[in-house]
Amino acid sequence: MLSSVLNSKLSTPKDICLSDVKPERRQYLKKKYKVAVTDSNREAVGKGDIIILAIKPQNLAEIMADIKGHFKAGQLVISIIAGARIDTLRAGLDHKAVVRVMPNTPAQIGEGMSVWTATLEVTEAQKKVTGNILGSMGKQIYLDDEKYLDMATAVSGSGPAYFFFFVEALVEAAVQIGLSREVAEQLALQTFVGSAQLLQKSDRSPADLRKQVTSPGGTTAAAIARFEQGGLHKLVLDAVMAALNRAKELGK
Repeated sequence: MLSSVLNSKLSTPKDICLSDVKPERRQYLKKKYKVAVTDSNREAVGKGDIIILAIKPQNLAEIMADIKGHFKAGQLVISIIAGARIDTLRAGLDHKAVVRVMPNTPAQIGEGMSVWTATLEVTEAQKKVTGNILGSMGKQIYLDDEKYLDMATAVSGSGPAYFFFFVEALVEAAVQIGLSREVAEQLALQTFVGSAQLLQKSDRSPADLRKQVTSPGGTTAAAIARFEQGGLHKLVLDAVMAALNRAKELGK
């Protein structure tokens, strides 16, 4: 997020202050990005108009207790903490202007998908800034009800792992039928990258593109038939529902 914000010129190093408990991490960030660093969360909160909470969920209670009551009117809090609900953040921070974001890991290369929502106290100007920050990491979608973030978590938040898992399975299958692992990885990766770009640039649906490749009685048809016999659609639904239910549990 930091590199995306700086690369997009949404802010400058002199206007950014980062807090981290680890000295080596602070020194790394200071050296690489030329930003101010501190080991005091309160100090960081006191310096910014936008406060981004990018911490592990298990550390949230401790950090909220430390910075509660230290926010100023007009400050915006943006949370990318998995499972941390807005009501929890508002109460724990004693602050009302809160944005909750569900990003995903491709944001690291500017190809992320971020889904977010905001409290009523977040101004239109603050929403615009939030959209610009998240847009610097890829694509972003604003939804007006927090319940949709759990759903997004089950689809786009966890989605990269689903993709990697399927690539892993395809590579293993390719090795099993006799290809070297190096060749299998190249075939699988480029096939997925090219297919994703084709889908993105085409005006046709995934189903239409699949049918275009699937000739009756051909090799692809044989493979798709096995997927269908194995209940792939139902399995994917079950997996997404499991992720959704877990996201709801984590938010309690």
